[in-house]
Amino acid sequence: MLVPILITLYVVIALVMVISLLLNGVRPSKTLAWLLAIFTIPVGGVLLYVMFGRNRRKNKMFSLKNKVGFINEPESADCSPQISSNKHKITSLIAKTSKCPITCYNHLELLKDGKNTFESIFRALEDAQDHIHLQYYIFEDGILADMLLEIFERKIAENVTIRLLYDGIGSYSLSKKYLDKLKKIGVETAQFLPYKFGRFLSALNYRNHRKIIVIDNKIGFTGGINISDKYLKGDPALGKWHDTHLKIEGEGVDFLNRTFITDWYLASEKKVPLSGLKIFQTPKIGTSLQIVPSGPDDDFDVMEQAYFSLINSAEKYLYIVNPYIIPNHAILQALITAALSGIDVRILMSSTTDMKLVDWCVRAYFESYLKAGIKIYLYADGFLHSKVMLCDDEIASIGTANLDNRSLQQNYEAQVFVYDADLCKRMKSDFLSDCDKSKILEDYDKYKERPWTKKLIEGLAKLLSPLL
Repeated sequence: MLVPILITLYVVIALVMVISLLLNGVRPSKTLAWLLAIFTIPVGGVLLYVMFGRNRRKNKMFSLKNKVGFINEPESADCSPQISSNKHKITSLIAKTSKCPITCYNHLELLKDGKNTFESIFRALEDAQDHIHLQYYIFEDGILADMLLEIFERKIAENVTIRLLYDGIGSYSLSKKYLDKLKKIGVETAQFLPYKFGRFLSALNYRNHRKIIVIDNKIGFTGGINISDKYLKGDPALGKWHDTHLKIEGEGVDFLNRTFITDWYLASEKKVPLSGLKIFQTPKIGTSLQIVPSGPDDDFDVMEQAYFSLINSAEKYLYIVNPYIIPNHAILQALITAALSGIDVRILMSSTTDMKLVDWCVRAYFESYLKAGIKIYLYADGFLHSKVMLCDDEIASIGTANLDNRSLQQNYEAQVFVYDADLCKRMKSDFLSDCDKSKILEDYDKYKERPWTKKLIEGLAKLLSPLL
């Protein structure tokens, strides 16, 4: 008697989920995939859908951000960067979807790898006078965390307010002992979507992947670098950990701070006083940039649209550095179309990744790239964790977002689109230098003759690409 009841209950739950899929307007390919999972994997299909399938953009589960409120508006919102006419659509797109206009009164410093980045961060933290806001996906115990703790203690003694926001999954190893030390000296802390049983299934798939530091609303840092000692000591398996970060001074920092303040409220339901926040500008017009925050509670797929538009705007070259390139159909077609149109499209990534399953899935797309004429460079001297896209000596995109569904549609990310020819040329030179040190894949006919066992493994991994 019990078995028929359980079967009936399961069918009812499955039907409710099917109705939810249809009402929420999920893409047909995803709808069919979830229907297959729900009806062919007993119990497991339902659990997978609960964890990974529900459309947060529709139910606005996390969207409290309209309650935060902002009072500052940059004075230079009408500034126009020196870019080709076809690329101005990118700036308009970002302004409409992320509510972040172009800012021009900025000074930008490109920071490469951990040592240079943290030296710059520590110097800036020592000069804080009013507040320090930190937000990290990964914040781990170790040398860097201890150095920050010492700085925090000194700054709090000088009446500087410090708020630390960390992701509940990415920073799962952060010890209670360290958190107790932070609280003892007066650091305010909040955990984004904590790892808790009642919330685990609904929140597991939506992580805050941002890395942001804001000091006095005047100096900001963002990019790919987390608070982890592997940026100083390397990784036993992968070697030196390479990454790219930005130091921003000027009015663009206000939009980084807005991103932090919104996330802080989502995590803690505590509002940061806004009346004392002043927009700082460099003395004269400098680097033009836009902050691009994105998340599952946006009305549109902000990061996917920004990347898609940037790829389609390329006229000469498109160079990409990213460790996790698992493109959805739109991004894949944009890359292939660019290459077939005669654009020099190159992808630079590590020869191995920190996750084998992801590595197989990344490689599952190599054959499509090579067939279209996209060159692939495999870097062996450590692990490349940068998320960079360079286009035509006009636009550089640097930040936290990978080229996979998780970053484009599910995670909270922060990217910076920089409109500066000098920076682009310098980064292009670094990119080409790294390519010279890497193994190149460009022979499609040769690559497609790889063993069938590798093709099978890659094909199986590719089935999981929507979840990776």
